[in-house]
Amino acid sequence: MEDAPLIQFGRADISGPQTMHNDALVITAILANYEVGRIFIDSGSSADILFGEGIRPNAIRDVSLEKVNTSLYGFAGEVVHHRGMVSLPLTMGRGTACKTCLLKFLVVDVPSAYNVILGRPTLNTFQAVISTYHMKIKFPTPGGIGEVQGDPLQSRRCYVDAVRRGEKRGGDDTHDKAPPNKKGKAPEEKISKQQKPLLRCNRQKNCLTFRSYQEILTKPRELAVT
Repeated sequence: MEDAPLIQFGRADISGPQTMHNDALVITAILANYEVGRIFIDSGSSADILFGEGIRPNAIRDVSLEKVNTSLYGFAGEVVHHRGMVSLPLTMGRGTACKTCLLKFLVVDVPSAYNVILGRPTLNTFQAVISTYHMKIKFPTPGGIGEVQGDPLQSRRCYVDAVRRGEKRGGDDTHDKAPPNKKGKAPEEKISKQQKPLLRCNRQKNCLTFRSYQEILTKPRELAVT
């Protein structure tokens, strides 16, 4: 196995004003010959997730879905049905420094602010290195080091969308976990849909579980998006 070229990040990789941020790394790439935005790079996920409602039907219309035995469970333990696994080509990079790999995605019909979540399988397949500080992902290609710049505005729009989706569904799903006890302790915080979806795979337990929006997305300094 040949040694991969050195991948490093520096000031030249910072796009726009150099300010501190906690934005999620969200990119645009080519999936099954379609340009797809709102792709969340999540190194904490052990699966690549494709949200069916956000993808053009033609992208997976002629592709057969592979049945999988993995179960999906929501944050509160509810079962979430999935459609199966699909193999699709993903292309990242530009010009000669681009790379295409065939990846396996778990297809789910769960409302999400994202179209795709790329987890460790994609990062390892591409031999990719990410920097959330620089909002960039880099990977080796035959034509040199390929890279994709994250989109801070798109990332914040995803956050706002996630919050709005939670607010729309929160009315019927918000409830008190427990009333105050006799010793006068404060009641526990409420749980709402805002604390629910976004999938995380745990293959050791042979199941997929949800993580809260607060765990995956850090609230940006300003929610206003123009």
